[in-house]
Amino acid sequence: MKEKKAGRQEMEKLMADLARTIQGQNPKAFAELNKATNGMMMGKSAFKRSGEDAERQAQELIYDAWELNKKSERIRLAKKALSIFPDCADAYNILAADAAKSPEESREYYEKGMASARRTLGEKKFKDAKGHFWGVLDTRPYMRSRAGLMQCFWDAGACDEAISHAREILKLNPNDNQGIRYILIAYLTNLERYDELGKFMNGCGYRNDCAADWLYTRALLSFVKKGDTEKSRRELASALEMNRHVPKYLTGKKAIPLILPDSVTMGGEDEAFCYAAANINAWKKAQGALDWLKTQAGISKSGKA
Repeated sequence: MKEKKAGRQEMEKLMADLARTIQGQNPKAFAELNKATNGMMMGKSAFKRSGEDAERQAQELIYDAWELNKKSERIRLAKKALSIFPDCADAYNILAADAAKSPEESREYYEKGMASARRTLGEKKFKDAKGHFWGVLDTRPYMRSRAGLMQCFWDAGACDEAISHAREILKLNPNDNQGIRYILIAYLTNLERYDELGKFMNGCGYRNDCAADWLYTRALLSFVKKGDTEKSRRELASALEMNRHVPKYLTGKKAIPLILPDSVTMGGEDEAFCYAAANINAWKKAQGALDWLKTQAGISKSGKA
């Protein structure tokens, strides 16, 4: 099961606390901790030493805010964090999600978050960490801001800008802890940019990905490019083996929930309807794709498989 958002945030808080403790007691041990947890030897503080107390206090408020269900309380803590440390990027991320009155205001908050995070990191660390973002704890606010901005552009119909941000995020963090690759292939598929989609899926380091998003998109791409071929059927068979629930949501035999979860179970129905929510229009656009899917999945007109 994919880790819940709250669990990830709690783990991030624990990692930051542990990193500060070990660095203060034993710098050499701190370097070893980073090597073990980040997969690289960074040997630097999880938070910058300059203004460390204010920055740490602000980030602690953010960790508290993430645990709250009430939007007004999250907003209050975000504003308080900014009063303590004006460059608290995650505070802007909360305001973008919870306080913005319009898409334009949300985008402005995310842009402020990106700028704040970059100032806090410093240009040298920003450049040095390229390719290892997210593994270095204090790059994460920047990545959250940029992912939010990416989605703002997409929602506003600025598709090229959204795709550009997605590609840049993946360059910063090829390990892709945020799952940006799934969003990118959904963007490209919905835009019917199949050549670009194929180039990305075949040329990147995620070719062996076994998530439903990846496998079903690869099957659709094969069908669009080659039709009902043996290769296309093999691609779809692999997708069906990994998650058999997807076809019923794509074909309308089961309704996609209006509210989607923050986490999904690999192979589960939640993964299936989350994939369908992002990709159903792409399957509808591809001529004959849904009929092919029904046939290959053994879905009858009654909805039985």
